[in-house]
Amino acid sequence: MAAIPDSNRPRHGAPDGEKANGASLFAGAALMLSGPLSILMGAAGIAQDTLFAVSSHYAYRFDVTTWGVIHLVIGVGLVVAGLGVLLNKSWGRGAGAAAAGISLISQFMFVPYYPAWAIPMMALDLMIVFALTRLQVGVGGGQ
Repeated sequence: MAAIPDSNRPRHGAPDGEKANGASLFAGAALMLSGPLSILMGAAGIAQDTLFAVSSHYAYRFDVTTWGVIHLVIGVGLVVAGLGVLLNKSWGRGAGAAAAGISLISQFMFVPYYPAWAIPMMALDLMIVFALTRLQVGVGGGQ
């Protein structure tokens, strides 16, 4: 006997017009939060703001402007990936997981400059990666 597809089951990369739900909705919203925050952090770095502490003995020591550009580029990538996830595009989940993973690594390297910012952002990026890479087990449908 053939199973009838359950229309209530979440599908990712579905035809245009269908909306994301569940973990994808959380991840898309979190990407749309993390992206603009990274863009703002990048703008602060580019403007040579005194917000960042500069350590002279650090392996990943870059100029504050360089960190600003890094955060700006990553923030734009997070926003684009967040739109892809929220619009349920087929590339959205992969791009979102990759962008959040890159953001996680850059935030780890940024900890000595502004730990009160980097550590919560690392936690948010980790939740995004988890939400986008978890195994989707189908519920419903006939047997």
